[in-house]
Parts: sequence; structure tokens; C-alpha cells
Amino acid sequence: MILCTTDEVPGRRIRETIGLVRGNTVRSRHLGRDISASFKRLVGGEIEEYTKLLAESREQSIDRMVAEARARGADAIVGMRFATSEISAGSAEFVAYGTAVILDR
Repeated sequence: MILCTTDEVPGRRIRETIGLVRGNTVRSRHLGRDISASFKRLVGGEIEEYTKLLAESREQSIDRMVAEARARGADAIVGMRFATSEISAGSAEFVAYGTAVILDR
């Protein structure tokens, strides 16, 4: 599966547009990670616990979006974007979305 943030795949022609595909996940912070992160806030620097949480969320969202695109017969996703939103205190939704397409060979 080819993923592009652009509206086209360089060097390839879009034969058919399938439509919007998306994948999302809702994650909450973990008490253990919050305690560790609190100590990091005191001394400064990167909070690896949250970096890891966001990276896992991003990958899971991409995997779900790609699965939907494959199920619909796509071989690429163009115009891919990410969005996040707070669901409640301590939890957030992470969404990956784009346009599923079929490319000429």
C-alpha cells in the first residue's frame, strides 16, 4: 500500500478514486506513565512515555486505515492526514484519513 500526503503519487496515474478511508483509536493515559511523566516535567526534557503512546496510536490508526483501503480494493491512499481530539480528561482520539485510490500499473 502506497501512502502519500500529496494528492497524487509521483510518477503514477490515478485510475479510479474509491473514496474516504479512515482509521482511528481512542487512548487514555496510563497511571504508571503519568507518574513517570510527572517526574520528567520537574526536570524537563522529552516525556518518552507520552511519545511512545502517541507513536503507538498513530501506527494503529494507520493500520486500520490501510485495512479499510485494502478491503475496498485500493492500492494507494493519497491526501493522507492525521487529526486528534480530546474525548475526555486524560483520553484522546487519533485519526488517520485519506482518499483510497487504484493506480494504473
